[in-house]
Parts: sequence; structure tokens; C-alpha cells
Amino acid sequence: MLKLLGSICIFGGGILVWWVQVADCRRELDTLTELASLLGHMAEEIRMTRTPLPLLLDRLKQGRTTAAANFLEKVSATARRGDSVTLAWQEASGGLPLEDEEMAVLREAGTCLTGDEAHICQGLMLASARLSQSAEEKRRRKPERERRATALSFSAAALLVILLI
Repeated sequence: MLKLLGSICIFGGGILVWWVQVADCRRELDTLTELASLLGHMAEEIRMTRTPLPLLLDRLKQGRTTAAANFLEKVSATARRGDSVTLAWQEASGGLPLEDEEMAVLREAGTCLTGDEAHICQGLMLASARLSQSAEEKRRRKPERERRATALSFSAAALLVILLI
């Protein structure tokens, strides 16, 4: 009876590990998609309406995912105080669930926030395109990653159950 209870606990742990891995993968993909869309909207707003950055960031954070809204809030608060937006952008990007490559693209977009309108829009659109491309690649590999997480989690749980018995 004790071994059965232990086996159920181990399989429960395996399911929990699988769930966390799949949720992290989905959260990363959602964040990438959201940021790519966000940067494109920022470039359009800057080009078309020439909205000041703090007001633009406050407007864009409405209806966004939690990670993107927190990112925009941190940058917006810094911009309202008059501090360096580039530094705030780079610091705020550190809290996002992204891989190093996407993080570098996002930080690079932050360095483009100074200068003339054409430079800012060009930098934001380039970063948006690169993040969209990365999101599409992750979306394409998503089933494979989820299958791998499933196989790893349940194989490890089964091995532990076998060792327990």
C-alpha cells in the first residue's frame, strides 16, 4: 500500500514537472508574440501620431499580457521621471521570460529609442520583425518541445516507480 501511494506521488510529481515545462514554453511564446506586436504598434504610433513616449507606453499597456504590461509600466514610470529610457528599457527587459537571443533583440530595440523619428521607427520595426520570426520558429517547434517534455517527465517518473517497486 505504501509503495502504491509512493508511486502515485511520483507520477503526480512527473505530471507537475510536465505541466510547468509546457506552461513555460507557452508563456515564452505568448510573450514573444505580444512584444513583436507591441513594437510594431509603437513604431506606427510614433510615425503617425507622434505620441510622447510615456503616454504611448501607458496607452499600449492596456489589454496586454501580465509580462508585457509590467515591462511597459516600468519603462513608462522611468520615462515620466525623466530618467534614461534606454537604461530603463534594458533593465525592464531582464524580467521577461525570454531566451538570450530574444533578450538581445529587445535590448537593442531599447537603444533605438533615442534619436530622430525615422531611426526610432526603423529600430522598432526591425526588432518587431526579428521577434516575430523567432516566435514563428518557436511556434513551429512547439509540438516537438512538448513531446520531448512529455517523454522526459513520464519516463523519469516511470523509472522512479520501477526503482521504488
